[in-house]
Amino acid sequence: MTPGSFAAIGAPVAPVPRLVHESFPPGSFIWFRQKVLPMARRRQIYEGKAKILYEGPEPGTLIQYFKDDATAFNAQKRGTINGKGVLNNRISEHVFTLLGNIGVPTHFIRRLNMREQLIRQVEIVPIEVIVRNVAAGTLSKRLGIEEGTQLPRTLIEYCYKDDALGDPLVAEEHIACFNWCSQDELHDIQDMAIRINDFMSGMFAAVGIRLVDFKLEFGRLYEGDFSRIILADEISPDGCRLWDMTTNEKLDKDRFRRDLGGEVEAYQEVARRLGLMPEGGENAVLDLESHRKKKGS
Repeated sequence: MTPGSFAAIGAPVAPVPRLVHESFPPGSFIWFRQKVLPMARRRQIYEGKAKILYEGPEPGTLIQYFKDDATAFNAQKRGTINGKGVLNNRISEHVFTLLGNIGVPTHFIRRLNMREQLIRQVEIVPIEVIVRNVAAGTLSKRLGIEEGTQLPRTLIEYCYKDDALGDPLVAEEHIACFNWCSQDELHDIQDMAIRINDFMSGMFAAVGIRLVDFKLEFGRLYEGDFSRIILADEISPDGCRLWDMTTNEKLDKDRFRRDLGGEVEAYQEVARRLGLMPEGGENAVLDLESHRKKKGS
């Protein structure tokens, strides 16, 4: 998102309704939620590389729609990963719900359907926060550190969110100088980033996945004349580097960046290990419209 844009953010997490099944093949799964307006009848607020934001049903809310579009290298490489939006929606819902349960404020309210979430509207802080546990990606290239090297301590980096500039790396001094956020807000961001990293590292390690690095976005939730910082955007294999702890196989968007193939299978494997897909989840219904066309209904 561009500086000054809005996104939805963390409210208390609502109970997740039961899954509802139709007559799909064994091993298939699909979720249904409360009825919302068709996309054509909603007012679009913003469209990014991987998501679209629509006006929400109540003031101060937005609907976040997850696309199948995939980009890399600041959108210089583009493609489509069929079913990615469904998987990212489900994984992000799971992670945000767990973070909410441990007291991390987020924009997430509830999942509406396969591709959409209801979130709170916030003013996005124009800083992308990158949390690194292991050397990889641009860090390895910049500093000549072999990819896969365990860092002596968790490293937090900041990038200024501007697609035209390529989201340049910035220091805390830049953030203060240009007043992108206050010192108190930055302290809140740092504290939450460390807490999120501690929790997610344990969560993924418990299912045999190494959390190499990930990116976060935060926003200001206004309450009267005051605002507070909460977690925004999404947490999914699109914005995390996730490696199998035994084989170091990549289970994230690096499979798209590096033309490794198997992107859908990697995202499905993350969802399966987190308990979000049944065994045999390769038969999961990720696109209801396509499924119905195949069934001739």
